[in-house]
Amino acid sequence: MFQTLIDVILPVFLVIGAGYATTRARYFDQSQISALMRFAQSFAIPCLLLRAIAHTDLSTGFDPALLISFYTGASLCFILGVLAARILFRRDWEDSIAIGFCCLFSNTILMGLPITERAYGPDSLTGNYAIIAFHAPFCYGVGITAMEIVRNRGNGGFKTARATLTAMFRNTMILGILLGFLINISGLSIPSAVDDALVMISRAALPCALFALGGVLVQYRPEGDMRIIFFICSLSLLIYPATVWAIAGAADLPQNLFRSAVLNAAMAPGINAYIFANMYARATRVTASSVLIATAFSVLTTWLWLTLLG
Repeated sequence: MFQTLIDVILPVFLVIGAGYATTRARYFDQSQISALMRFAQSFAIPCLLLRAIAHTDLSTGFDPALLISFYTGASLCFILGVLAARILFRRDWEDSIAIGFCCLFSNTILMGLPITERAYGPDSLTGNYAIIAFHAPFCYGVGITAMEIVRNRGNGGFKTARATLTAMFRNTMILGILLGFLINISGLSIPSAVDDALVMISRAALPCALFALGGVLVQYRPEGDMRIIFFICSLSLLIYPATVWAIAGAADLPQNLFRSAVLNAAMAPGINAYIFANMYARATRVTASSVLIATAFSVLTTWLWLTLLG
């Protein structure tokens, strides 16, 4: 059990910690870290996703029960986050949507991929890629639609749809995913030289992203309403994966897909939670602090879920 922490989880968090420590020591400044994160998120990870989905067996990986299990759990946690923020913590509706988005958007790429790969090997990532293929479109679709409905009080259907689609199709990860699907479904093959180049870039994607994640976290400070921050952490790290576990278990998912569903749900909120809050200037302190604190807590909670998964 303790060996899981050392072999699987610790290397991932050591890379994050190295990014945090070197940036905190001012060996790297925020402009350099931002450039590294931009390379990882806007170029290297889209290349990784493009190649992975282009080579994925869609008939086995894209199991409807997997997607229903994961995204039903995500939707329930979004609703719980919004209602708790509104009713228990007395936040206005716009803040509540941003807080609900933080509960919804788990870090499936920067943390879910490397931890699943280290725990169960590269052949176990089919379910991860299936989840990731729909993750940003689903989460941004839910979050932006809910926020625009609240902001326009239900009177801006066209504006809501346009804002949702514009935000999604500016995301290079979504473009990489769509191109990967097109290549896969069309039966075309990626030329060998291009495929080799994609492999080289893909190898840099996750280490760069994890290191940059540590650097980005330096600028956040634990501040704001700590009660709601710990509520978000509890919902994201414990209730979300437990909900997905129950739904996926009832759906009798194959073991590898079951593990992918639960582990992805168990990841801390991603940087996109803060980006979403900042985009609307709502609940930014709470979401930034939640990303930081939940990422720290996830060292232990990920260990717990890996132990339970076996």
